[in-house]
Amino acid sequence: MIKRYTRPEMGGIWEEENKYQKWLDVEIAVCEAWCELGKIPSESLKKIKEKASFSVERIHEIEKVVKHDVIAFLTSVAERVGEDARYIHLGLTSYDVVDTAFSLLIKESLEKIIKETNELKEIIKEKALEYKNTVMVGRTHGVHAEPITFGVKLLVWYEEMKRHIERLERALKIISVGRISGSVGTYIHLDPRLEEIALKKLGLEPAKISTQVLQRDRHAEVLSTLALLCSSLDKFAVEIRHLQKTEVLEVEEPFTRGQKGSSSMPHKRNPVRAERISGLARIVRSNVQSALENIALWHERDISHSSVERVIFPDSFILTDFLLAEMKDILKNLIVYPERMKQNIFLTKGLIFSQRLLLALTEKGLSREKAYELVQRNSLKSWEEKKEFKELVKQDKEIIQYLSEKEIEDCFSLEPYLEKIDYIFKRVLSE
Repeated sequence: MIKRYTRPEMGGIWEEENKYQKWLDVEIAVCEAWCELGKIPSESLKKIKEKASFSVERIHEIEKVVKHDVIAFLTSVAERVGEDARYIHLGLTSYDVVDTAFSLLIKESLEKIIKETNELKEIIKEKALEYKNTVMVGRTHGVHAEPITFGVKLLVWYEEMKRHIERLERALKIISVGRISGSVGTYIHLDPRLEEIALKKLGLEPAKISTQVLQRDRHAEVLSTLALLCSSLDKFAVEIRHLQKTEVLEVEEPFTRGQKGSSSMPHKRNPVRAERISGLARIVRSNVQSALENIALWHERDISHSSVERVIFPDSFILTDFLLAEMKDILKNLIVYPERMKQNIFLTKGLIFSQRLLLALTEKGLSREKAYELVQRNSLKSWEEKKEFKELVKQDKEIIQYLSEKEIEDCFSLEPYLEKIDYIFKRVLSE
């Protein structure tokens, strides 16, 4: 388990203590179900529920000898329960317990991730509204394109987070199942009613059919969903990193009192947290490959998936939880420079208004090809000679045959770029 990035709540879910507690929860639920079906005496069930517990240290001791974690767990529990322990694990195979408990662990983790993702979504929404009309240049291929607003940029992220919540909720539904159907899934030594009763107590649905394990496409879907979420966090981080470049400097991640950016250059304020998000997101994405490999097991089961899942699930959930917390804090305390954004709009001396000029000329009856030729001719001259685009246009004898000075001025106004902003926000936020 990744320790450095473990936050207490998520880390606690994946500690051994909680894993074995989930195993015990499953065993107790099965005992309760057997009791309802008349297989276990009520007095024995009472004693089991009173005495059933375990010691992680004792489990480790026993496992060194028996080389089987479930047997070691059951032995540890039996030592505390006594004679009535004969009713524990009655008719079950190991993965009736392990897989069902694993679903409970994933379910608990997903519920926390959904909560964190909703919180991040709301932070993004708040910031999008705050900077709704803060004009900045839009960039395509890293090159200045046309004006947008910083609020619109953030609103794109907000809508993206809504889709992630839908995916997470679907993943939660997909994994909220268990199986108590015996060694190869055919209930040979079990009553199918037992499964329904026990899983209902645990808040899970029975898988309609299983082998000795739940089918791993479910688990791969969960990890794929986490990877998609972390990829968006990576995308947000990359955007912040680009916008924090010295040459751009439109936003900065928070830089706290006492923080230092470089061991050799005291002036440095680096986007290290955003870079860390980008780096750790790669680990979550890479874990999906292992989850996909786990789908193809031999016949009714093999154990090749088990060792992998002990690594990729705790690590993926812990990292996702950490990355969400990091992004929440970065965006909540993001330093935004509206004046710098405005300066950068005019960095290319008005070239970003070329499309408005193109459309104005076509509205005067010029063919698109001719209008494009006139505009490009002046834009290239502006770029190469570092001259104001608008002034070159005003001096172009062909263009001023079609456009008055006021019409040219209108082509270089920022106001039209704000006209549809309210519409975009209304469409996205009308939930």
